[in-house]
Amino acid sequence: MDRQRPLSIGPLRAFAAVARHLNFNAAAAELHLTQSAVSRKIQALESDVGATLLARSTRSVELSAEGRVLVKALFPMLDRLDEAVRQIRSPSAKARVTVSTFASFTSLWLLPRLEQFQRENTEIDIRVSSSDAMAPIESPDTDVFLRYCAPKFAPAGATRLFNESLTPVMSAVFARQIELGDAPPLKSVGDLALHTLVEEDDAYASAGLASWRHWLRIHNHAELEPRNWMHLNFTYQQVQAAVAGHALALARLPLVADLLRRNELHEVFGEAFRTAGPGAYWMVVNPNAVGRPEVDGFCRWVLQQAEGTRAFLA
Repeated sequence: MDRQRPLSIGPLRAFAAVARHLNFNAAAAELHLTQSAVSRKIQALESDVGATLLARSTRSVELSAEGRVLVKALFPMLDRLDEAVRQIRSPSAKARVTVSTFASFTSLWLLPRLEQFQRENTEIDIRVSSSDAMAPIESPDTDVFLRYCAPKFAPAGATRLFNESLTPVMSAVFARQIELGDAPPLKSVGDLALHTLVEEDDAYASAGLASWRHWLRIHNHAELEPRNWMHLNFTYQQVQAAVAGHALALARLPLVADLLRRNELHEVFGEAFRTAGPGAYWMVVNPNAVGRPEVDGFCRWVLQQAEGTRAFLA
């Protein structure tokens, strides 16, 4: 048998349905086929692949090791295929740009700006996928990646949006309480010992170049202990804690620039106490998406927005 030829879509659909339900009857109902027809398709697929994909017993169906490998590739492929068909069938289908970035960048930088883009580009839909993992640059389901990393780790062809800078921040309400004497003073770095500091809940990150510990070492207070530590998972959660007045955050300045501009946050010690972060923010375009008008337009808009952030940092 020639196992080099492409697999037929029918048996793959049958296998996907059985893998989802782990039940032949449920799969047959989903596909509007008989159970025996589904079974024959699975047998044909196993013959083509040259491996047993399902471990069958009297009462249960389980994926074999080979079946789990196939499912990992199959489900995303069928999702993309179905989405493409839906767009083709829809008489009002719009151009779409799929953007992958990390959750804190989505919440603090991209989303506050995205409404403007969609208001000015009603013919384009935007799909944002938030993940800390960088998918392959030529991933067929992602057009644009917005990422944070050290320059040496930036993918080939990446465009730098802006550099990192770190600064202690507090809420405007808390700043007012300090001014009125309703909260402990905060005139020098040593006064941080009277306050709660929020840090990333990760042993590696908390010891890294973007941590309070590193910032305190730079400013000659390596041994300082705050009144309390608050540990949170994500950058945007740390910023939310600062905005709510629960703690002081060592904020990534590009991500809180809008909050500072609107006076929702204040820099605790001013610009003189900003420190450079270990990385920068980048845009990477899938080579297969270059040239599509909607992708090119979105990228131009991102660069314009980044220019505004750089101007504020300067």
